Amino acid sequence: MDKPTDPNSLLILAPDGRDGSVLSALLADAGIGAQIDATGDALVCALESGAAAGAIITDEGLTRIGVNELRKATERQPTWSDFPFIVLTRRSDRGRSNLLGIEQTLNATLLERPLHPASLVSAARSAIRSRDRQRLAARHLEQLESARAELRALAQSLESKVRERTRELASANDRLTAEIAERERAEERLVQAQKMEALGQLTGGIAHDFNNLLTAVIGSLDLLIKRSDDERTLRLARNALHAAERGGTLTAQLLAFSRRQRLSPVAIDVNYIISSMGDLLARSLGPRIRLETVLDPALWPALADRTQLEMMILNLAINARDAMPSGGTLRISTSNASAVPDDLSSELKPGEYVSIAVSDSGVGMNQSVLAKAFEPFFTTKEAGKGTGLGLSQLYGFAQQSGGTAKIDSQENQGTTVRIYLPRTIAMPHRAGETSTAPDQIHRARILLVDDDDDVRGAAEAMIEELGYPVSSFGSGQDAIRALERGRFDLLITDIMMPGMNGAEVARLARKGGLDKVLFASGYADIEEFGEELDNALLVRKPFRMADLAASIQAALSGAKPERAKVVDLAEARRDRGD
Repeated sequence: MDKPTDPNSLLILAPDGRDGSVLSALLADAGIGAQIDATGDALVCALESGAAAGAIITDEGLTRIGVNELRKATERQPTWSDFPFIVLTRRSDRGRSNLLGIEQTLNATLLERPLHPASLVSAARSAIRSRDRQRLAARHLEQLESARAELRALAQSLESKVRERTRELASANDRLTAEIAERERAEERLVQAQKMEALGQLTGGIAHDFNNLLTAVIGSLDLLIKRSDDERTLRLARNALHAAERGGTLTAQLLAFSRRQRLSPVAIDVNYIISSMGDLLARSLGPRIRLETVLDPALWPALADRTQLEMMILNLAINARDAMPSGGTLRISTSNASAVPDDLSSELKPGEYVSIAVSDSGVGMNQSVLAKAFEPFFTTKEAGKGTGLGLSQLYGFAQQSGGTAKIDSQENQGTTVRIYLPRTIAMPHRAGETSTAPDQIHRARILLVDDDDDVRGAAEAMIEELGYPVSSFGSGQDAIRALERGRFDLLITDIMMPGMNGAEVARLARKGGLDKVLFASGYADIEEFGEELDNALLVRKPFRMADLAASIQAALSGAKPERAKVVDLAEARRDRGD
């Protein structure tokens, strides 16, 4: 095949089966150019000429071209080039001789098959960016070499011209040095952003699977508590349920970190949240730091996302602990703000707010550090001990909630971080409270769809316990066939499912006359489905039986949901300004 003409095109060396065409189609869907190299000739040519953005090689392709031949070809590449390879291997191939030491001798990224498409696309884009930076460096080297050649030619001219040209070159060198320094700083920021993106993808995937597990666990424990009369059994089940709910809080924090979690502002009792975090904060702070709370007994309810607020308070406590290496006092206080403080008039709309202050007796911050405290990636901690995202996330959370955050600090006198959240007249709902069952159980027939057998079994048992007739299916296709055979009043479906996703199931169900839909998911990217979810509600996994009961009643009646786990998706999108 001919040498690729597009410098951003990737070569694909995958001689067996349909691997080449599948990889090419996958990259094309992501907007990445690729060419299939059946023999490896184009790859050798690209190595020697500096063309192409990189190569994707399967283990079969590596065997065909030969690792030694590949190494020899890379030795002949231009001095500026460090050709990137993406090698697709199987776990069982790790010990094969043709793979041993490949990462030490080649600029290679090894990906194990089967692999997620997002991993391949991410690696491909990383290779293209790396290649672009190499070419940019090559151009700069060419410019520098050209300047040196010109200097040698001018050395034969008059001394005055030499001095004049030397001054010009010195100025150009200064500019080049400044550009290189700025590029290095930009690359450092890019590497940090890529690391956070990769961590976000990893944690989002873990949280998705863990939410499904917790849904089955919490649902089963809920049913066990409801059906058992043995006090010892009930005590053990409640302990397990409490631990599972803490796991649900952890996955919510992971999803928030990976930006897969949307804020769910509800009326909250801030004093209750802080009091319930006492044990967690004490364990996090350690024995050398004293925890004090000064909570206003007449504190107003605030409008915010409970899980995110808990995470922000915990992050502030950990930051305070790090600022008090020899011990000290951490004080958390609450108060009502009936008017906007003068120094925050440009950030807050007129109104009433709830204030949360977290104060420490630590080392404090000077004015230059304080001015950058809310900037992303800014940190005073040692390398590897902080991302620089904690305070910027806090500020973003407060702003998105309709409030703001402020820091007061002086060196050697401690730091106070104050969060302002808008007041609400709604009554707070505390986690773990159960709603009373309706006097008359609806006889609405429910169609349940979830591809996870354990989740589907637990949800089906809870729905039956609530008194609703239910038919459950493991795929959208089976559910639609059931809808064609019988009448149902409500569809409850997972969103992320293989084959037919929840949005497609809901669309076909509405065409069949079933317009009441409740989505159940712990990992739903609203933007991915556009406006298909606007007319439905979502109950977040893992959910309690009371959450499920409230969401079913809200979906059947069309009323606004009251429980924190039930989210109006259309309203959530409007709140974000989408």
